[in-house]
Formats: sequence, C-alpha cells, structure tokens
Amino acid sequence: MGNKRFQRKIEDFVCEKCKTEIKGNGWTNHCPKCLWSKHVDVNPGDREEKCGGLMAPIGILKKGDNYIINHQCQVCGFERQKKLEKTDNFDTLVGLI
Repeated sequence: MGNKRFQRKIEDFVCEKCKTEIKGNGWTNHCPKCLWSKHVDVNPGDREEKCGGLMAPIGILKKGDNYIINHQCQVCGFERQKKLEKTDNFDTLVGLI
C-alpha cells in the first residue's frame, strides 16, 4: 500500500486518447486538450496502480473560483478528481456539462 503523500514527477507523455504530446510539469495528470487521464497512481504521483486504464472526464464541479474535473477509469470504474489547470481546454470542460 502506497503512502498518501503527493509525489511530484515531471514526466512528458503522449495522450492515449487524442495522441497529443504533453510536456509535464510535475502536477500534470491529464491531457490539457481532451482532458482524459490514465489510471496509474494509487496515491498521486506514486505510479503504483497496476490497472492502467484510460480515465474519462465524466463531470465537473465548481468550488469557489476553481473547476474540478471528475475522471472515471474505463477499466475498473475508479474515480478521482483533479483541479482544472490554466493550460486545460475550457471548451472541452464546458462540453462535459
């Protein structure tokens, strides 16, 4: 079982959903273009999850001035939330409403 502390990892990756090349900044956990993610962490940044399924952006929440993306794994059903980043495609986010 992983620890619960966030582990910052600066990693570049290619989105498995839309094939966009993403330059990671250590906080990046989803594609800024299509907002899809990948189920690779038990705790943020640990890369200990074996599932590896794609995580669909299935909804949004608004908390104060922040938008929160709700992702759901298409393999196991696990859900995780992540704050919308300034570089994320807001039009794609609005399409989730």
